[in-house]
Amino acid sequence: MSAPVARLDRDAEATFSITELAQEFDITTRAIRFYEDQNLLSPKRRGQTRIYDQRDRTRLKLILRGKRLGFSLAEVGGIINMYDSEPGEKAQLDFFIAKIRERCAMLKQQREDIEVTLEELDAVEKRCHARLKELK
Repeated sequence: MSAPVARLDRDAEATFSITELAQEFDITTRAIRFYEDQNLLSPKRRGQTRIYDQRDRTRLKLILRGKRLGFSLAEVGGIINMYDSEPGEKAQLDFFIAKIRERCAMLKQQREDIEVTLEELDAVEKRCHARLKELK
């Protein structure tokens, strides 16, 4: 998939259409509109046409990264929106680190739970095979 061609508007700032962003990030335009409905993106409008700037593109990239890492949209939105408020990036990074640690702890616990479950399933399967041998 080819990268979108950025256009330069009157402010000499790169802009992107919804289609270009959808193609670049391999998502649907519907997903982008959903993120807009959730107030995570705020494109300018020219009539019915959405005009996304570099800030929107960066926010979209962060939204998708946060989702890949398993964060909810509310968590991602909270992290992203902290950048624009006081004390800004430092608070955003501190909060993000705390969320990363929470997510890691949860995933490690899930991994342990899965290991225990797999061991139990193996034991039950072995007992079933042993019983089948007894029934022959």
